[in-house]
Amino acid sequence: MTLLLPVFAAFQSQSGQEGGFWFPVQASNHADRYDWVFFYILIVCGIFLLGITVSATWFLFKYHRSRAPEPEPSPSHSTALEIVWSVIPAIFLAYMFWLGFVGFMEQRTPPADAYEIHATARKWSWSFTYPNGAESDELHVPLGVPVKMIMSSQDVIHALFIPAFRVKQDIVPGRYSDLWFTPIMEGEFELYCAEYCGKDHSTMQTSVFVEPEGVFNAWVEEAADFISKLPPAEAGERVFKMKGCAACHSIDGSVVTGPSFKGQFGTTRKLADGSSVTMDENYIRKSILEPNAQVVAGFDPVMTNFQGQINDDQLRVLIEYIKSVKE
Repeated sequence: MTLLLPVFAAFQSQSGQEGGFWFPVQASNHADRYDWVFFYILIVCGIFLLGITVSATWFLFKYHRSRAPEPEPSPSHSTALEIVWSVIPAIFLAYMFWLGFVGFMEQRTPPADAYEIHATARKWSWSFTYPNGAESDELHVPLGVPVKMIMSSQDVIHALFIPAFRVKQDIVPGRYSDLWFTPIMEGEFELYCAEYCGKDHSTMQTSVFVEPEGVFNAWVEEAADFISKLPPAEAGERVFKMKGCAACHSIDGSVVTGPSFKGQFGTTRKLADGSSVTMDENYIRKSILEPNAQVVAGFDPVMTNFQGQINDDQLRVLIEYIKSVKE
């Protein structure tokens, strides 16, 4: 196995933020180990596949009827041969199991002092909540600090996947899932939902920003108090993005999963039950906290219930932002 180390190193070589041919850049403490295990299994299986294929092809020609019309004498039993072809593969398999076991235990045992971030998955957006109450639709993490993600879903099964960190975990409604990592490279990386969750599953992605600890601390402090520092409509725009509203509602008049907000405040909305209602502050509030109570005609009642997920200040500035989206 030592002889294979140079081969593994060649396969794992990467450059810059783009990564290598096989994988994205190795941006967390888990990446190097997992890549090594992958290439170990790939190369070992490749060697056996090549040996078996070459042997089978050689036997095909050597013992073809045109060259060997009569059957060869049956070989006698060889204990040594059976030991060789049983023990050698068993050693490789046992080592594969050991690598997997050690990696699994490492990933399932976060450091006691890991920085905790709560991730909320919903169709079709992400929300991240930090210990000081800050929220964001993008994940910010400090460089070189162990981070534990505590994840929950508001609707269906999702999965948090950060390719550059080599971490992925299913998120099941009604329970918490968790994973941890230590970012080792500064930069911006991609985060996806890796479990099919409906028609807009492919848009359920965001960015991970790995920042020096000082920069991260400044960001998380500012993110916790942006409502008091920004004009209401501008703060509301941040809430609009943070809560994932853009996944279903446009501001340019186009129809997505839900109705557009463009120029709709103060207009009369026809509802699915045949009644009508004016789109004022109370209607917007009720539609956010009780989304299925007054469904606009022509749309399905699929909006996530935000009761308990949005506070009064966020709701207030979000309404101001929706009011500001004019023709």
